[in-house]
Amino acid sequence: MTATQFTALFVFALAANVALKFWLAYRQLGHVAAHRAEVPAAFHGKVDLAAHQKAADYTRAMVHLDMLSVLFETLVLFAFTLGGGIQWLHTWVSGTLSGPLLQGTALIVSVLLLQTLLEAPIDLYRTFGIEARFGFNKMTLRLYLLDALKGVLLGAVLGLPLLLGVLWLMERMGDPWWLYVWGVWVAFNLLVLFIYPTYIAPLFNDFEPLQDEAEKARIEALLKKCGFAASGLFVMDGSKRSTHGNAYFTGFGKTKRIVFFDTLLQRLSPGEIDAVLAHELGHFRHRHVVKRILISFAVSLGFLWLLAQLLHAPWFYQGLGIAGESTALALLLFFMVLPTFTFLLHPITSAYSRKHEFEADAYAAQQTDAKELVNALVKLYQDNAKTLTPDSLYAIFYESHPPAPIRIAHLQQLGAHK
Repeated sequence: MTATQFTALFVFALAANVALKFWLAYRQLGHVAAHRAEVPAAFHGKVDLAAHQKAADYTRAMVHLDMLSVLFETLVLFAFTLGGGIQWLHTWVSGTLSGPLLQGTALIVSVLLLQTLLEAPIDLYRTFGIEARFGFNKMTLRLYLLDALKGVLLGAVLGLPLLLGVLWLMERMGDPWWLYVWGVWVAFNLLVLFIYPTYIAPLFNDFEPLQDEAEKARIEALLKKCGFAASGLFVMDGSKRSTHGNAYFTGFGKTKRIVFFDTLLQRLSPGEIDAVLAHELGHFRHRHVVKRILISFAVSLGFLWLLAQLLHAPWFYQGLGIAGESTALALLLFFMVLPTFTFLLHPITSAYSRKHEFEADAYAAQQTDAKELVNALVKLYQDNAKTLTPDSLYAIFYESHPPAPIRIAHLQQLGAHK
C-alpha cells in the first residue's frame, strides 16, 4: 500500500464513521420523539407519562451532545494527524529533549493531555448542563476539578511506568517485542483489577460497610446460596456526584467485594435489592468477567501483532501526515486511528454483552422472584431516565444491555415458567 492510498482509506473511513454515527443518531432521535406521547403498553401502570417524557427528552439531549462530540473528536483527530499536530509536537519534542524513551513519552503524554483539555468543555456541559438540567448532577465544580486532578496523578503513577516499559520493550526486544509488551499489558491489567477495590476506588468515593444488620444477614444468605465469597458488603456514596443508582461486584481473587450505591438502597425494596444482587451474581456464576478479560487479552494480542506489522511501514506514517518513524509515533498513531476502523465491530461486542445480561437475568430469576427484578429495573429506568423506546438499529450498535421492552418481556416469561 502507498501513503496516498492509506490517506484516502483513512479519510474515507473517517467520513463513513461520522455519516454512520449521525444516521444512527437521527434514527434514535426520531424514534424516541415518535413514541414520546404515550407510555409503551408493557409499562402501563408502572411508568407514568411524565417520567416517560423526561426519559425521552433526556435521551434526545444526550444524543445531540454525542453528535457534537463525534464531530469535534473527528476534527481533533484530523488536526492531530493530517492537520500536522502530531508532526509539530514530534519536531518540537525531538529538538527539546534527548533520548528516544524520553522523547516518545513526552510526545504521547502531550497528545493525551491536549486531547483531554480539548474535550473538557463537552464533558463539563454534559455534567453541569444536561445532567444538572434533568436533576441528576450532584457534583460541584470543586469536586469535578479534584476528580480530574486525581485522575491525572493516578494516570502518572500507573501509566508513566507502563508507557516507559512498553517503549523500552519496543526498542530493545527486536521483532518479537509485541509478545513481551502483551505480557506486560496482561500483568498490568491483572494488577489493577487486584488493587482497584482497596486502593484506587477509595480515592474517589467513600465505601462504608453495610450497617443494616437485617439487610446484611439477608444478603449474606443469598451470597451463601449462590456460592459467592466476598471480602465484604459496602455502600458507596454515589449520591455526592449523581442521583443515578447501581450495584456491582468488583475485585479479583480475595479482594472481591459487593458494592451498592447509596441511591440504590434508598430506592429499592429488600426483595428488589436481592434481585439486583442476584443478577450481578449471575455474571459471576457464568464467569462473564473472566470471559471478557480473556477476550480483551486475546484482542490486545492481535492488535499488538498488527502494530508490529506497521511499525516499519513508511506508508503508515506518511499516510497520516507524519514524516519519520519511531516506536512512540507508531504506538500513538495506531491507537488513535484504530477506533475509526473498528466501529463496525460494535454490534458484535454489544450482542455479546446483551447475551451476558440475558444469562444474568435468567440466573436472578432462578434465585429470586423475577417480578422483583422487573420492579427494580422499572424503578432504575425511571430514576436514570432510560428511554423505554430506543431505535432497534441504534441499540444494536450502542446498547450493552437489552432494550427495556425486550428485557422485561424476557423476565416475565422466565417468571411464568418458574
